[in-house]
Amino acid sequence: MLQSDKRDNETRNNTGLDPLIYAALDASSAGIIITDNRLPDNPIIYSNKAFERITGYTSDEVIGHNCRFLQGGERRQEIREALREAIDKGIGITVEIRNYKKDGDLFWNELSISPLKNDDGEITHFIGVQNDVSLRKNAEEKLLFERQQVEKKINERTENLRLNEEYLKSIIQTIRESLVVLDPDLNVLTVNESFLRTFKVTPSDTVGKQLFDLGNRQWDIDGLRILLETILPTNNPVLDFEVEHDFPHIGKKTMLLNAHRIELEGDYKDRILLAIEDVTDRRSIEKRKDDFLSIASHELKTPLTAVKGYIQLIRRLMPNDNKKLNEVVQKSVSQIERLDKLIVELLDVSKIQSGNLDIHHKKFDFDQMVRDTIEHIQFNSDNHTIILKGSTGVVYDGDETHLSQVVGNLVSNAIKYSPSQKQVHVYLSRLRGHIKFSITDSGVGIDQKDQKKVFDRFYRVGAVKEKFAGMGMGLYICEQIIKQHEGVIWVESELGEGSTFSFTLPIKEKQ
Repeated sequence: MLQSDKRDNETRNNTGLDPLIYAALDASSAGIIITDNRLPDNPIIYSNKAFERITGYTSDEVIGHNCRFLQGGERRQEIREALREAIDKGIGITVEIRNYKKDGDLFWNELSISPLKNDDGEITHFIGVQNDVSLRKNAEEKLLFERQQVEKKINERTENLRLNEEYLKSIIQTIRESLVVLDPDLNVLTVNESFLRTFKVTPSDTVGKQLFDLGNRQWDIDGLRILLETILPTNNPVLDFEVEHDFPHIGKKTMLLNAHRIELEGDYKDRILLAIEDVTDRRSIEKRKDDFLSIASHELKTPLTAVKGYIQLIRRLMPNDNKKLNEVVQKSVSQIERLDKLIVELLDVSKIQSGNLDIHHKKFDFDQMVRDTIEHIQFNSDNHTIILKGSTGVVYDGDETHLSQVVGNLVSNAIKYSPSQKQVHVYLSRLRGHIKFSITDSGVGIDQKDQKKVFDRFYRVGAVKEKFAGMGMGLYICEQIIKQHEGVIWVESELGEGSTFSFTLPIKEKQ
């Protein structure tokens, strides 16, 4: 059986839908999702092709998420209260809500939700039907705006045109990055002072010349040609396009290029802005930092192993009735374990950066791995109770050691960042060809602006790093391990109200 057929059968079994109705849903031109109201947070278990077309998200990317993720950062829309009330009451509702596609584009979603009940009258699922009504909404808003602004625009237009050229020139000159303005034929119209200073040229060497002819064709760079001639015409703008080139007079440079084709009428029609950021020094510093991490972590491992051996010897030789000495030795063991974990994380970061993180696939009982990991953490935690609910029933083909490291890190973080609470909750479930793991705490929470950065290497939230020790490596390592297993990891949080970290892993057909 094909993987897609297997997932479709699993969804039909979960929802209880007649196969003919299920086929009709999948063929619908409206976006359709089904959520499982019996599971924590009412997660998505099915989405049809039209949903993928409207939102840009594939089915694998949305399975296990609550529908609210489509709202991006706009979690305070008033219409959400009506949605929440309808779901709580188990009634249908139709609303228009602001949602965001995978690429970040806003679209207006005309969303209709309806409950599905079993024979006992229990609401088991919700079905959501969505249509992109952005064109209508935008037309309404545009008409209203134009009515209000037309007179103001007429009065301002003359003055704006007079100041426009001077304004643009001043912007170009004050930008710290090197900036080049090109015409449609890639001839240089102007450059800013940063470009002249960085690449050691004069205005007479650049203005009026074809970009690739500059400096005796020093700028005839393959990567630059690909950006301007192949990518930019079909994808405007192009951001953070990295190019390396060895210039004869100034040496090897690593550059991040941002290109934007201006599609305006009048004097500025079809001009191209090319911003060049010289990141040569930054890349060199990053490489030295990565090299230092690799060397330091390896060098620290050897003496730490010796110290661990000495501590074990002391424990065997010391008298059992010396309570004070036993306490000191036990505290030493705890600190050594903490240092050992830190060194392991440094080694993992080093391996990830060098592309040498080895993932060994072997079948294991996923639920048992989670239980064993939690049991070990619970044994060392006197102040918190870890509550595990649900199961997957899956014998998973993956790296048990690394996935246990992910589970352990997420559980330990939940305990660490909720010191005043007594419980953290772990949920396991199986959703349409995926395993889902979630852990929820009632701790300090994470601000919306920090949530996209928490998986970055060495990133730590400002308020958190002042109160809790750490180096910001754990979540970065977790994300890389999950990615190596073709999974997705994410966080949902409200500042001061706790966090929920979740990941899903696809179940391969051979499993």
